[in-house]
Amino acid sequence: MRAARTPRTRRAARAGRYTALLAYLLFLAFPLLWLLSTALKSPRELGSPHPAWIPRHPTLANVRQAFAEQPLAHAALNSLLVALATAAVTVLIATPTAYVMARHRTRAARAATGWVVVSQAFPFVLLIIPLFLVLKRLRLIDSPTGLVLVYVVWSLPFALWMLAGHARAVPAELEEAAAVDGAGRLRTLTSVTAPLLAPGIAATALFAFVTAWNEFFFALVLLKSPRRQTLPVVLTHFIGAEGVADLGPLAAAAFLATLPSLAFFALVQRRITSGLLTGAVKN
Repeated sequence: MRAARTPRTRRAARAGRYTALLAYLLFLAFPLLWLLSTALKSPRELGSPHPAWIPRHPTLANVRQAFAEQPLAHAALNSLLVALATAAVTVLIATPTAYVMARHRTRAARAATGWVVVSQAFPFVLLIIPLFLVLKRLRLIDSPTGLVLVYVVWSLPFALWMLAGHARAVPAELEEAAAVDGAGRLRTLTSVTAPLLAPGIAATALFAFVTAWNEFFFALVLLKSPRRQTLPVVLTHFIGAEGVADLGPLAAAAFLATLPSLAFFALVQRRITSGLLTGAVKN
């Protein structure tokens, strides 16, 4: 009897886990699904006192109206260039710095790690005035270059902390074995250490990209020209002077604004999951 119940119990436990996972995924996807539902509704359905989950008469009128009212394509291009530049520069600076912090555990490295953690507690409002003054002196106000510099400075502390953890997880014995086999320092770093750090580098690039893509406050303050504004700033133009939002076009634009982040994640997620043990086996 006990042996007969075991497979049934396992199937019930597996079904329970899958049900809990599905419920969690639906919880995470709810804002995106609600945005899509709102974007496809007609103005009459949006004004209904009893909103439906699924649009009764789906329409793309909100999408067309959103692109007709605001320069969403140009703003998305601005955001994409800024986000890609931020991710690239952050990775280029954080990777060697985090490796040194992980391998050389001196007082200076520990102090730098502590400063990285403490710097995350600084609010945006505390930093915007000195950053504005510095960028004004460098003539980088209303410039994508200045905005990229701000985003890199803001992303670096967490990127360093995250990459340093990945670097500490790489066994030093692998590098010592490569040195015994005659590999130089540069060859060891590129052929042994770098593949093992690839998941951390991909996660850092994803973090920097999403941070720059979604950031609003710095872009609002530092960018003045309409042709240089990023997508989060342009999205606020769907809200009128009295705080009344044009809900349909706003939902359509906001839904489209989430797609590049999802696409970038889909691009790097394979690198995050597949590079965990790459380079750890010596042929």
